[in-house]
Amino acid sequence: MLYAVVDIETTGGYAAANGITEIAIVIHDGKQVLNFYESLVNPHIPIPYFIQQLTGIDNDMVTNAPSFEEIAGQVYELLQDKVFVAHTVNFDYSFVKHHLDSAGYELNCKKLCTVRLARKVLPGLNGYSLGKLTQQLGITHTQRHRAGGDALATADLLAMIVEKDVKGDIAKTLKIKTGEQYLPPHLPVGQIDQLPNSPGVYYFYDAAGKVIYVGKAINIRKRVKSHFSNNKINKQKQDFLKETQKISYKQCATELMAHILESTEIRRLWPIHNRSQRGYLPQFGLFTYEDRLGYKRFTIEKNRQAAKPLYTFNTIMEGHSRLRELISEFGLCSRLCNLSTDCDCPTHLKSEDYNQQADKAILWLKKHLPTFALIDKGIDEDEHSCILIMEGNFFGMGYLTDKKQQLKNIETLQKSLEPLQDNDFIRNLVFRYATDNPEKCVAF
Repeated sequence: MLYAVVDIETTGGYAAANGITEIAIVIHDGKQVLNFYESLVNPHIPIPYFIQQLTGIDNDMVTNAPSFEEIAGQVYELLQDKVFVAHTVNFDYSFVKHHLDSAGYELNCKKLCTVRLARKVLPGLNGYSLGKLTQQLGITHTQRHRAGGDALATADLLAMIVEKDVKGDIAKTLKIKTGEQYLPPHLPVGQIDQLPNSPGVYYFYDAAGKVIYVGKAINIRKRVKSHFSNNKINKQKQDFLKETQKISYKQCATELMAHILESTEIRRLWPIHNRSQRGYLPQFGLFTYEDRLGYKRFTIEKNRQAAKPLYTFNTIMEGHSRLRELISEFGLCSRLCNLSTDCDCPTHLKSEDYNQQADKAILWLKKHLPTFALIDKGIDEDEHSCILIMEGNFFGMGYLTDKKQQLKNIETLQKSLEPLQDNDFIRNLVFRYATDNPEKCVAF
């Protein structure tokens, strides 16, 4: 078996928008170096200053260097029919494959990651970066952060791994059906194996233990594996591979509960790689208060923690539309509803009489904002899942072990559930599901 140990220097962190500035390839048989290739590459885009400082490769050095397209044929000949080896292999492979594809060469070879292999074959070391490994293992490592020096050091590391691979971890990793080679280098494969094939929410963590992504799934294990099932060249994929070091999950009984929990957790944690659903928090609320003349007034304002709105809306226009319904239905005053500076009442009522109309409007609003529970299957056979809507707002969800007793009254049910933050996105999900599945609704 022949290995092609590769290291590259680049202008940035992902292949879709960045170029290669240097490439080195060490052809290795697992014991010794058989061939060595190294070349600077003109990326035809400026090299960022911080990368120049890191690698020592500046724009002047690559001005007269060949473009990748010029050396693509030679690179392809060196790599084909070999096992592609690199430290954090998915990074190097994504760049090389992308630029070979652009030059008309289709690279398709097996891969090995020396980070993952070193963790298996050489456990218990204090860090697995290339610098820390070479220092701990006594491997010569000159010209750090240059392609040639890093590739030769990685080749020596590979030889040590091959020599000490008594359990056959290299052969296992190279099996065609395994997806391990696509996993982030610092993510233990055991964490993937322990994921359930059931609905729920999963969390990706970085090295500091901070959640960087939250997702939902009908099948948690299948969905998590799909994040790492290919070698996409976009920034998000490469950031996942680089940053993810731990995965955890919360199991849910249904897909709807997973959807709700994902939405709640995104707003609680605000993970850096979650970009969807950020506009679904209700921005405005319908509030009521009594003015200094004793009149109950209505207003649509931005939500605030100090007061609880009667109802919430995504837009102020939506709120004004609902308020005009109340004005028309109950003869409320536009000025007292803060929609006009002039009083449009034919006969302006005394505060006591007007407030009775305002109270009727509030009761009508609450009556037409339903309170119901969605009852569905539980995680275990002896329980039921429950999602509660209170006066048109999402209250929370949980699991019932004694459905008959816990559904006896709304107060008992509330104590059995976990309160969660309401938002229009969740509310719409539940209402759509309730409309499609009326037999699962219990009204209060």
